[in-house]
Amino acid sequence: MTRLITRQDCLLLAIDFQERLMPAIHHGEHVKGNARRLIAAADLLDVPLLATEQNSKGLGHSARGLLPPGTKVIGKMTFDACAAPDFPAALGEAQSVVVTGCEAHVCVLQTVAGLIGLNRRVIVVRDAIGSRTTDSREAAIARMARFGAEIVTTEMVIFEWLGTATHPKFREVIALVK
Repeated sequence: MTRLITRQDCLLLAIDFQERLMPAIHHGEHVKGNARRLIAAADLLDVPLLATEQNSKGLGHSARGLLPPGTKVIGKMTFDACAAPDFPAALGEAQSVVVTGCEAHVCVLQTVAGLIGLNRRVIVVRDAIGSRTTDSREAAIARMARFGAEIVTTEMVIFEWLGTATHPKFREVIALVK
């Protein structure tokens, strides 16, 4: 079945954008910049945001300035966020989960598999996920697609959330991609 990404049944998930991890991520600033665009668009368009932090004692908290104040953050030690005790309930009623985060071949991949196991539609934003190496990232993207995840780009998500150039927040949102 073919369908676009809509704001109405969607949640944006930001996985493990942590201070001590990001410097090791290949093109980490680019990945973080695209995540920032998605987060800002979600905020403007009332798409719920959920974030995770892997072993925050070891890797620190989320990168400064990335998450808006009040963002629900789930701490975890499992690579698959779905195995963290508070995570499944935090998903709420969202049937579609747009995924951004690090590392693509570890926590992103395992969480995507877990979300698919929970019968959620999973949309992976390929230009907003990262790993330490491009080989690991590319292998993860291919594997997630085989699992059934949809692979998209930041702009695809933003324009599908908008739906129309007549949306009242069109100019604000479009400024995020220029």
